[in-house]
Amino acid sequence: MEDLTRRMDGALESLRRDFAGLRSGRANPALLEPVRVEAYGGEVPLSQCGSVAVPEARMLTVQVWDRSLVGAVERAIRDAGLGLNPAADGQTVRVPIPQLTEERRNELARAAARYAEGAKIAVRGVRRDGNDKAKAMEKKSEISQDDVKAWSDSIQKLTDQYVKRIDEQLADKEREIKQV
Repeated sequence: MEDLTRRMDGALESLRRDFAGLRSGRANPALLEPVRVEAYGGEVPLSQCGSVAVPEARMLTVQVWDRSLVGAVERAIRDAGLGLNPAADGQTVRVPIPQLTEERRNELARAAARYAEGAKIAVRGVRRDGNDKAKAMEKKSEISQDDVKAWSDSIQKLTDQYVKRIDEQLADKEREIKQV
């Protein structure tokens, strides 16, 4: 159970980091944390391709270290679903932060809901792993059917608690986004 709790905590922490990337007002380097860039034969976090800075309240800049990745960084930011429109300027990618219109607030709320759903899927995956482990132990005759049932019920209660916490965090973030 301790391992399952630790893994579910990890899903919740990942959701917090994703939510930090959703802005509700000003430019913040955390806004680009969920961005993954197609580089070096795989997907890497943006922070491994360049450094993010905030030169103005409504502007982010990404100083790309490898000139050949400027286009990939620009594409990754545009395709991240954050509603940002970056522009390359040499090895620097400028990311203007648009005013939060009602439409933009709705986009951010939808992105928050996608992140929350991803966290719920991760929590349910941990539940499945725990239940599979209990069934495997039953097959090896290490525990009884009653123990498997009790274990399964405990895992379900834990899962329900984490799903509720995810829903609460989503509601808080949506309130923050919708606030004018």
